[in-house]
Amino acid sequence: MTISLAEPALIAKSSIVLDVKPWDDETDMVEMERLVRSIEMDGLLWGKGQLVEIGYGIKKLQIGCVVEDEKVCLIYWSLTRLTPQFGETSGVAGIYRHGDDFLNNLQCSSFRLFRLTE
Repeated sequence: MTISLAEPALIAKSSIVLDVKPWDDETDMVEMERLVRSIEMDGLLWGKGQLVEIGYGIKKLQIGCVVEDEKVCLIYWSLTRLTPQFGETSGVAGIYRHGDDFLNNLQCSSFRLFRLTE
């Protein structure tokens, strides 16, 4: 009988909080959250979303997610999923497709790397 003394594999994950800001107070923030959550890929798990007042009656969507770093390349994700010039029609790029009145700004407000054992 052999006993394996190998170290358990580490899984690198990142916890991210995104701020999704509309142009005005008339933006349908429920639809915006639905579109953000429509981004689906292996290694991406959406967390809690909340509306936060930013002034003049405008609220931003603050939403968290956890990504497995080896499965989700954040540079690829940001270029193909978050920018409309790449022709992507789902997720946050889909928000851009609703017209200039819908999405003003998307920012990463928090990024934390952590490692878990498998």
